[in-house]
Amino acid sequence: MSDATPTPLPRRWPWLIAWFRWYTRGFVRKHFHAVRLSRSGGRPTLPDLPIIIVMNHPSWWDPMVAIQLLSLFPNRQNYAVIESAQLQRYRMFGRMGFFGIDPNTMQGAFTLLRTAQVILEQPTNMLWITAQGQFRDVRERPLALQQGIGLLAHRIEHGIILPLAIEYSFWTERDPEALLRFGEPLDMADHPEWNIRKWTEQIEAHLTQAQDILSAETMTRDPAAFETLLVGRAGVGGIYDRWRRFRAWLAGESFDREHGGKS
Repeated sequence: MSDATPTPLPRRWPWLIAWFRWYTRGFVRKHFHAVRLSRSGGRPTLPDLPIIIVMNHPSWWDPMVAIQLLSLFPNRQNYAVIESAQLQRYRMFGRMGFFGIDPNTMQGAFTLLRTAQVILEQPTNMLWITAQGQFRDVRERPLALQQGIGLLAHRIEHGIILPLAIEYSFWTERDPEALLRFGEPLDMADHPEWNIRKWTEQIEAHLTQAQDILSAETMTRDPAAFETLLVGRAGVGGIYDRWRRFRAWLAGESFDREHGGKS
């Protein structure tokens, strides 16, 4: 593609997006005890500017869980980056605002830049990026964000970088918790003097801080520290839960499926 050729917006089929949001909600509920958002990070209040959400990338579940946050941004059009090889395998995503890049290459960085510039021309658009480029453990430091996110922040004049930390943990239930926390936003207009390396370092520092705080909150195993966005399955199931139900009946108590309940 020559520089004179305009870069089209990734395709978005609204009916397919609506169906996929409905599907993922049920799918996540089936496999997780809950999806929870840290109260210390809160729900972001942002100006009418385009937003880039930069996430860490601990697992295959990340986009499925992140979709549960879309209700926090009801008037936004969402786009996301995916590895080109994965987009070839899951072509459906190409009709839901995903576009493919080749990570760890300069061509991939420039594809990200060209497409993101088109997306971020509109103040209601959001771009979701897992900037580590591959699966990485939440405890790994440094995060090793790809330079493409720094290039993007350096070249875009107006917009907000919003870090999003994500972690999965088993608490008291059979199924895991999906835990998320927004970090401190960065306004791209505030730092015109920063170069690509500086932007990458600062975005990584903000995301690292969000992950560290989320990690400490995760270790408390305290649901009160989180807002519950989605409730999934509870209890162990099978003969164990039947026995607990029978004990509750004998005691004249209501049965609480939560493993941490008094039943």
